[in-house]
Amino acid sequence: RYEQREDFAVVIQPFFRNTLLPLDSTGKPDMSFFAADCFHFSVRGYAEMAMALWNNMLEPVGEKQTYNNFTHDRSKLRCPNPEKPFLSTRRNSGFGNSEPSLEKRESSVPYWAVIVTAVAGVLVGSL
Repeated sequence: RYEQREDFAVVIQPFFRNTLLPLDSTGKPDMSFFAADCFHFSVRGYAEMAMALWNNMLEPVGEKQTYNNFTHDRSKLRCPNPEKPFLSTRRNSGFGNSEPSLEKRESSVPYWAVIVTAVAGVLVGSL
């Protein structure tokens, strides 16, 4: 929707997709990352999430980290570098044509295949 814009971009930051619950030295959940309600993050938990989000925004699209390891290590915080002093978007990560094609494309799936698959699904589901 916004790919043709040069002044705005939407980028999914997947840093929380494969995150595991942080554990303490006894192998139990480390409650220092959670607030008293055991659902929301504590200050420590929010700091970890903020670092992971910041790092994700600097990583190119297609190379973004999909987990947070909860190490409480400030040295893992990345900084922009002279080669890429900006937040990574699909366009500046080198994906696709910077000018989206507005022409209509032929569907790679014939319309009849969709109908046959839907009917077969209903039949199998009813059995």
